[in-house]
Amino acid sequence: MKVTVDEDRCCGAGQCALLVPEVFDQREDDGVVILLDAAPAEPLHAAVREAAGVCPAAAIELGENA
Repeated sequence: MKVTVDEDRCCGAGQCALLVPEVFDQREDDGVVILLDAAPAEPLHAAVREAAGVCPAAAIELGENA
């Protein structure tokens, strides 16, 4: 799995950081997403998919590793 985020689209809701803190965090000043792990381990894939699905700004994109 390859994870990318669009910081310009992020609205700072923080659901991603709550669901998968191993992969996502937020900047303290404005709450915009910080991607901690662009290639998370397989046990985290379901949670990362859920985080992408609940993102209100659709700022998280998922793909396959090249």
